[in-house]
Amino acid sequence: MVRSLSLRMQLLLLQVAIVLITVVGTGIVASWLQEQQLRDAYRDRMIGVAQSVARLPAIIDAFDEPDPSQTIQPIAEVVRKASNVTYVVVTNDKGIRYSHPDPARIGHEVSTDPGTALSGKMFVGTQTGTLGESWRVKLPIFDADHKVMGVVSVGILESDLRNDYLGNSTLLFITIGVAAILGMIGAAGVSAVIRRRIYGLEPDEIAGLLETREAMLHGVREGLVALDESGRISLINDAGVRLLGLDPEQQIVGLPASEVLDPELIRMVAENATEQRLVLSGERVLLVRRDSATIDGRVIGAMLILRDNTELHTLLRDLDGAQDLADGLRSQAHGFANKLHVISGLLELGHFSEAVAFIERAGSGGSLSSVTDSSGIRDLEVAALLLVKQTRAKESGIVVEVAPDSSLAPIPSDPPSTALRGDLLTVLGNLLDNAVEACQYGGRIEVSIIREPEDAGEVLTVAVSDNGPGIPQSLRERVFTPGYSSKTAPPGRLSPGRGIGLTLVKRIAQRYGGQVVITDRSPCGACVTVRLPLSASPDAVAPAGTARGSIV
Repeated sequence: MVRSLSLRMQLLLLQVAIVLITVVGTGIVASWLQEQQLRDAYRDRMIGVAQSVARLPAIIDAFDEPDPSQTIQPIAEVVRKASNVTYVVVTNDKGIRYSHPDPARIGHEVSTDPGTALSGKMFVGTQTGTLGESWRVKLPIFDADHKVMGVVSVGILESDLRNDYLGNSTLLFITIGVAAILGMIGAAGVSAVIRRRIYGLEPDEIAGLLETREAMLHGVREGLVALDESGRISLINDAGVRLLGLDPEQQIVGLPASEVLDPELIRMVAENATEQRLVLSGERVLLVRRDSATIDGRVIGAMLILRDNTELHTLLRDLDGAQDLADGLRSQAHGFANKLHVISGLLELGHFSEAVAFIERAGSGGSLSSVTDSSGIRDLEVAALLLVKQTRAKESGIVVEVAPDSSLAPIPSDPPSTALRGDLLTVLGNLLDNAVEACQYGGRIEVSIIREPEDAGEVLTVAVSDNGPGIPQSLRERVFTPGYSSKTAPPGRLSPGRGIGLTLVKRIAQRYGGQVVITDRSPCGACVTVRLPLSASPDAVAPAGTARGSIV
């Protein structure tokens, strides 16, 4: 039955019930208190009248007269009329009346028991006498020797008391009725306001919308972060928690955005930016769009839509690597063709010994083996990255060399070591790309990779130096700021974003508890050194989904 009623009707009935219970309950209590006050007032009046009559000398002296009623009756009637009580009855110690509102009853015995008063005590209560049910007070009358010689009874009819009470309660009942009517009108108004605030939806519809909203919010892959007008987070879905690297167990809703979001995201909100941006959040590259949250044309906050750019970045990185590898193979093929032409010419001229000597000078094996054989870099993936970077730099007239003291054993394939290799490739790729772009034709770059033990454990040190223009002292902190870049993308090359490469390098170093140091290289250029302490801390393992590769 209740579920068949509309929400507005349920709210109205509930509020009307609350108003009626409150008003009626208050009225009953107030009415009871008023009745008690009225009875207390009448009781005090009757006690006062009875005490006055019992102590009146004329009444006491009249008991010694032959006909006491001749003196007592007139006095009792005057007192009764003056005090506005129903009766004032005086009796002797035998219960014989000396006064009564009905003179015919004088001389007769009273109809109620006077025992309590005759025992010297006061009686207050309701009894039914000759005039009807009345509320009365009985007091003993004492003689000069303090002996009970009679009783004075003062009372008022219960019907008169009830009429007096109802007459005084009329205003109270009117007030209660008006309050109940106003309460019901207010309840109807409140129900209408609530109905309007929830857009006329019923509970089942609200529950359905909430379930659909929760399913959509937590089911989409994009992260959603909503901020209210005061800059506090009012909503965040599971994807947003994951993309921002937050603790899923932490209560995030209600916290200031400045305590949760990266400064770049805070700036997007403050600037009311509407275009999409690539933002580095932690070590994850996000494509972020800001929208205003509006209701009825009124802006109530901001909404950040986060998309994981890791997949796109991986595709762009792979495309960059494929382009580099293709360029390297093309360059190598051109070089091999030239060598084959020389060998062919020497053989045709009959200079066999010179052809053999030329082959020996050209060396044997592929380029990858030459990298691993000529340096201490034994890990194949790192060596492959160096090979591609060397080939690419060579086309621009830049030499990339591996320092003779470099030492890196093959990195195992267990999860922590795989994460370390990914971080190393990211750091090395970014530093080499920055160094190549800083150098001009004829420049030289030296790479040093050393993994060695120290007192607190192993430390992996990566140093890349070049003979370019260097980095001024005033910019050595600013270059780590997300979005800062002095370069533009190379023509014809795709780039997932610029100005976040060194920021990513620094954040990786901070995760390992290490540091990034920029120094001058003599006689010109810069040297960037990254130290990664390889402790057993879980923080040394890269978080899932962290973007890898080179970002400049």
